[in-house]
Amino acid sequence: MSDSASRLLFIRIDPRQRKPLQFQIYENIRRAILGGILARGTRLPSSRALAADLGVSRITTVLAFEHLAAEGYVTSRTGAGTFVSRELPDASARAPESSRRREPQHPPLSRRGLTLSQMPPIVTKIDGPPRAFRTGTPALDRFPFQTWKRLVSRHMRRLTAHQLEYGDAAGQPSLRAAIADYVSRARGTSCTADQVIVVAGAQQALDLIARSLLDPGDVAWMEEPGYPGARSALLAAGARIQPVRVDAQGLDVEYGEQRSNLARLVITTPSHQFPLGVPMSLPRRLALLAWARAAGAWVVEDDYDSEFRYGARPIPCLHGLDTDGRVIYVGSFSKTLFPALRLGYIIVPPDLHATMRQARVSLDLRPQGVLQAVVADLMNDGHFDRHLRRMNSEYRVRLGALVEAVARYCGGVLSLRPVVTGLHAVADLKESDATLVSNEARARGVETMPLSAYYYDRRSSPENSLMLGFGSVAPRLVTAGVKRLAEAIDAASSKAPRAIRKSAASGAQARRISVL
Repeated sequence: MSDSASRLLFIRIDPRQRKPLQFQIYENIRRAILGGILARGTRLPSSRALAADLGVSRITTVLAFEHLAAEGYVTSRTGAGTFVSRELPDASARAPESSRRREPQHPPLSRRGLTLSQMPPIVTKIDGPPRAFRTGTPALDRFPFQTWKRLVSRHMRRLTAHQLEYGDAAGQPSLRAAIADYVSRARGTSCTADQVIVVAGAQQALDLIARSLLDPGDVAWMEEPGYPGARSALLAAGARIQPVRVDAQGLDVEYGEQRSNLARLVITTPSHQFPLGVPMSLPRRLALLAWARAAGAWVVEDDYDSEFRYGARPIPCLHGLDTDGRVIYVGSFSKTLFPALRLGYIIVPPDLHATMRQARVSLDLRPQGVLQAVVADLMNDGHFDRHLRRMNSEYRVRLGALVEAVARYCGGVLSLRPVVTGLHAVADLKESDATLVSNEARARGVETMPLSAYYYDRRSSPENSLMLGFGSVAPRLVTAGVKRLAEAIDAASSKAPRAIRKSAASGAQARRISVL
């Protein structure tokens, strides 16, 4: 050849780049082929000549040619050399780069996909560790790290090839037995290990249940206001959601019957209604079970946060009151241990176990095996119960600190509703708009959500209240968080419409927030 091999192929390589040299050579030749600079059938220089011209080893150019051949850009003929292929890969690969940069014309999303994608995000966490007043996060600073590390190390040392298999889709037998024993002791119900299915958190539990028990178009009751994860699971299953209001006694069964008596399923949080925090009264629980029996409907009991109570007498869970096999119980370790664990469980009637187990396989076969074994040991060795007792005491202190700080720094403009269980409080604003306050608080590094965000129809929300999580906030940080929240309320009041400020003017001096 009269000219250098690299110039003929328009190759420029840079050893300083992080890309391997063979990949740089491959990209240069591919670009020349796709751009029409190297016509089909063109004979390429030999790998030896190209290597000598570029100052690289021959193996580097051989690897580049092999990559091109594997993708169909070049072909080799024994004794003749390497040539640009007559038939190049698919048409999209042959298109000029400028045309490939255009936005792809994909088919539209499904109606369900579009609905899910347009759901506004509920949790608006600020980057970084837990802070005032993040909801849904326990006291990670009080987690028994040493015990956990010791158990994890023990299982990793004993790890066998068998444990690397998929295993039982329903979960490890040791963990299922430990869960069955725990809910029987702590929640006033009765079940066997064969009724337990281990899943990757409560959200997967709700999704699995909704997909398994609902056909598209079926009506499902959902608490109003209610848990956004339940809404997502129902929408993903194609259900028609019927919001059912919640009052001081919990889910209003009579209201639900009037709106849609033929619902096929209801998702409820009776121990600690999310987000209002009220427990469902015993008469309401019995009424809900009677309705489900008459309507032939399923009741899904999401028993989140039920372990943490502050002087309230526990009411037996719905699963423990059910005599008809209609209640499906959902639990999780996200609040009792830590959210990143992603372990939850479903307790199903015996005749539903095989069906739900098989449906479980269609999701992700099973949760991570070693962590299941660690949690089983944590429960069987008594560490889990001791941790819960310590956390109950700790959360009492944190709740007390929140009550005291709100009374001191936000008296007259913010009042906490009674908290009898769980890890968050509902705080009612007297004057300022909750959405404005939430935005101002976020600007000050404080996380809180307006209660209206948890309504199916936000425009119909009667609430002017905030959600304040106290579980993740150490007592020493509560006061600082409430001070910043007080500043946010003050700032939101000054930005409110003039008519609102005028109506709030009387007695302003007495109710003025004190920020020390």
